[in-house]
Amino acid sequence: MLPTPSDPRPPLRAALAAAALVLAAGGAQALTVFACEPEWAALARELAPHAQVRAATHARQDPHHIEARPSLIAALRQADVAICTGASMEAGWLPVLQQRSGNARVQKGAPGMLFAAEHVTLIDPRPPGTPFEGDVHSEGNPHVHLDPRRLRDVAEVLAARLQAADPSRAGEIRQRWTAWDADWRARIAQWDRKAAPLRGMRVVAQHTTFGYLWRWLGIEQVADLEPRPGMPPTPGHLQRVLELTRAQPPRAVVVAAYQDPRSAQWLVQQLGAGAAVLQLPSTVTEEPPASSLAGWYDHLLDRLLAAAR
Repeated sequence: MLPTPSDPRPPLRAALAAAALVLAAGGAQALTVFACEPEWAALARELAPHAQVRAATHARQDPHHIEARPSLIAALRQADVAICTGASMEAGWLPVLQQRSGNARVQKGAPGMLFAAEHVTLIDPRPPGTPFEGDVHSEGNPHVHLDPRRLRDVAEVLAARLQAADPSRAGEIRQRWTAWDADWRARIAQWDRKAAPLRGMRVVAQHTTFGYLWRWLGIEQVADLEPRPGMPPTPGHLQRVLELTRAQPPRAVVVAAYQDPRSAQWLVQQLGAGAAVLQLPSTVTEEPPASSLAGWYDHLLDRLLAAAR
């Protein structure tokens, strides 16, 4: 039977539809953040938990080499703020996303585009190289997030950018930053004490991914499994690394979670007892215990301390 004019159901349906439209409109106005790497996505969520945050990569991907997929273009098109590493880390794919997104807020030089490497001092700058020299970063090592002190400096800048992009909640973001900063400084002091036994530890690693971590902790990387930055290990180069390290074997051979561990396993087998293969996440993961920034640092230290013992 058709409802009579006095039937309350049509007005109720209309009210529910109107409420849905209001909620959809409110959702569209939420602060939206695009992060090139998981560490920056995690940081944005710490400072602005109300924001919609999208990470372009994950811990099992090499952030140097990412496909500029349509889904990433769409995500960047909607972003109010974008945070990436910079220092040529995303040079092969981010400019394509920026161009195709058509989003003026996140173009190079715009207030909404934040490159972390521009706000810290980089280690190991190199002269510009040719494509045959591998992933050479002339500005310096881009993996700045592996030093919690440099990450803290980036967090301060990001907090300011988020406040500018979301003035209605600027006070809330400012309070989050103040609390996070106090907690982070305390954690750094705890990590410094915890990591004291690692000073002087010798490791072999693949690439310079963990360079900032080594420098912070006083760990010495004595050799690189890569013959050139970003190039896979070769049998000849691995043999040279073996000859270099045989007399004083490293405590660990370290590869990132996205790297093939077989070269590290071969080297450890040749070196014999005393060395271990460590496949470490080079960024925040999707699973515990490294699914938060603090948890990720705790995990790295625990794995290194276990290898040192």
